[in-house]
Amino acid sequence: MATTPVDLVNPFREGLKTDRATAPCQLVIFGASGDLTNRKLLPAIYNLAQADLLPPSFSVIGFARDSLDENTFRDKLKNAVATSGDVRVKDDAVLARLAERTHYVGGDFHDPASYDRLKAAIEQYGKQYATGGNLIFYIATPASLFGDIVEKLHDAGLAAADSADRFVRIIVEKPFGRDLASAKLLNAELLKYLSEDQVYRIDHYLGKETVQNILVLRFANGIFEPIWNRRYVDHVQIIVAESLGIEGRGNFYEETGVVRDIIQNHALQLLSLVAMEPPTTFDAREFRDEKIRVIEAIRPISADVSSSCVRGQYGAGFVDGEDVPAYRDEQNVAKDSITPTYGAFRFFVDNWRWADVPFYVRSGKRLPKRLTEIAIQFKRAPHLPFRKSQVDELSGNVLALRIQPDEGITLRFGAKVPGPSMRIRSVNMDFGYGETFGREDASPYERLILDCMKGDQTLFDRSDGVEAAWALIDPVLSAWQSDRNAAFPNYAAGAWGPAESDALIERDGRQWRRL
Repeated sequence: MATTPVDLVNPFREGLKTDRATAPCQLVIFGASGDLTNRKLLPAIYNLAQADLLPPSFSVIGFARDSLDENTFRDKLKNAVATSGDVRVKDDAVLARLAERTHYVGGDFHDPASYDRLKAAIEQYGKQYATGGNLIFYIATPASLFGDIVEKLHDAGLAAADSADRFVRIIVEKPFGRDLASAKLLNAELLKYLSEDQVYRIDHYLGKETVQNILVLRFANGIFEPIWNRRYVDHVQIIVAESLGIEGRGNFYEETGVVRDIIQNHALQLLSLVAMEPPTTFDAREFRDEKIRVIEAIRPISADVSSSCVRGQYGAGFVDGEDVPAYRDEQNVAKDSITPTYGAFRFFVDNWRWADVPFYVRSGKRLPKRLTEIAIQFKRAPHLPFRKSQVDELSGNVLALRIQPDEGITLRFGAKVPGPSMRIRSVNMDFGYGETFGREDASPYERLILDCMKGDQTLFDRSDGVEAAWALIDPVLSAWQSDRNAAFPNYAAGAWGPAESDALIERDGRQWRRL
């Protein structure tokens, strides 16, 4: 593994074990000519190669409709590495060796003959690189193609069950369905030909180092877990904010919206990590069991969804000093669209640990800044032996976990202001992830692809978890779809959302954090 200056001087990295390369395998990417492959997958595979985490017996096969020759696809790999911000160390020798093992097969996703050609290529390169018949299929296509691709792989003899001496695994991208019915159908289509142990439903948020650090913060430190409950926590706020708009993806966003894009998966994943019980062991089954128990314990949204949920859509405004258009004026967006670009929810986890503690979750497009944060707001001390005037500006204790972009943890507490009189102010104690450990080791896709190679499903969704999340969100989407009288737009681009969002939390005597 290449050594960086950070590795040489950072005492926090001393004594750490180095990850080792995994078992031989071939990685086949469906949708190899698409944007996700170019921006994320190819740079992630290169980074794994550069870090010496790919097995010596390894190859990549791209599969897509485009009629590319092998050299053109290799040029796409080189260009992706050259232009990606995720690539840490550019090593021409490593890139050249990876390119030699990168191949391409053009074909139609629905054409059995195309899968025959793919099978021939897999057999040829499997022998050439001695990959032992181990296969990973990364399906980076729209979800509507998942079922047909898996069926065709099965018909071609490429989706066989795992055996003692070989494995077949399939990674599928989100969104996994667009509602509960479609998610159940998609699960049935996949599990008709595969076992649950072969299916890796990816949510890249779980691959982020700072998301995984939530678990370490809770379960590796004796000072937090005893107060991580309803006796000490007043409420929890989770925000996933984006300053960008839809970036020319009008057709996609009209079908998706903020709830399907963010709330149903990313935000609920974060909530489950905050609220889950400690697993007995950190293996995939027990870890995912505890996460799913949280989702299943969330109180169903009442028929009057407005009491627990708020939707919004941005109008024209200013973001980062630039004049930006309203959502309805974006390309490929209907002029009377009711697709929400903002959502705020109040959830209750009805179990012994969290009874009556509200979890406020919000996400939106065209907000003032890009930010993902989880804030644990603790209850105020039951008695303050100071004059009221001395504590008026003292806020409660807050533990804020910053997921992006300034990854770290902030603890807010009261402290005496130096001087002869008793004056109190709230102050922050900060831990910066990058400042302590240096630049983040791996992008989320690197971690998750490597986990799939290892056969570790811990950070991937399970079928019952996906369906539990959709069962929670479906009634809200149905209610909003049936009520087409939304007064959109109801917040200006560059604002923190609609006024109704502030009212949602203020009705409970609380306020959104100032960010």
